[in-house]
Amino acid sequence: MKVAIVGGTGMLGKALGVELAARGDEVLALSRTAATLPGGVAHRAIDLTDGGGLSEALGGAEVVVDASNSSPRNAAPVLVEGTRRLLAAAAAADVRHYVGVSIVGCDQVPMSYYEVKVEQEKAIAAGNLPWSLLRATQFHQLLDWAFGRAASLRLRPTGAARVQPVAVDDVAARLAEVAHHAPGGRQPDLAGPEVRTLSELSHAWWQARGRAALPVRIPSLGKIGRPLAAGAICNPEAAGGGPTFEQWLADG
Repeated sequence: MKVAIVGGTGMLGKALGVELAARGDEVLALSRTAATLPGGVAHRAIDLTDGGGLSEALGGAEVVVDASNSSPRNAAPVLVEGTRRLLAAAAAADVRHYVGVSIVGCDQVPMSYYEVKVEQEKAIAAGNLPWSLLRATQFHQLLDWAFGRAASLRLRPTGAARVQPVAVDDVAARLAEVAHHAPGGRQPDLAGPEVRTLSELSHAWWQARGRAALPVRIPSLGKIGRPLAAGAICNPEAAGGGPTFEQWLADG
């Protein structure tokens, strides 16, 4: 099967490329710039903001997996308008299955990036291609990056916000399964094995990394803080069997 991964040079895209190549698929990583890619994965240059390269890159593809990402500043042009361009190009190329990736609870927390993800989901559902959509919780790497940024300022975020981080390899494995099945619309969520508070997770990071930092509490107030503290971006029923955040940190 020929699969095109949009955002295939990113963290999730690379992991998915490994999974699909191991299954014997012909895998193309689509992105604006080339990068070092896993064996069995080729690169094609595209630009979602203007549609450049999409028609050529999607030729012969049976499945498109959209693992694209963007900075919050440029999220709507890439993730909403770009998704519409991608859907149109995929339909013209006779792609038979469009697989989207989103975030657990993105419709419950009024952060600007999450609101864009909701609009992206709507664009996928309104398109003229058979589709599937997988929502996942935050990756371990995202928390590692965020805590590292805070530690560079000698700060350690704490608070009651609840998070259920997941290993990116587990998400890639589930996406590969979705790509190999018939389009099925919204798929069951995928979440990490444990729901933890921000305080617990940042303490685990501090113990593993050993970097001195001053605890700074993030209040659980307002339209964003309250749903985060209530577990809006978690789904205990969707917990997978992958590593906990502490295990992931210990494994390096």
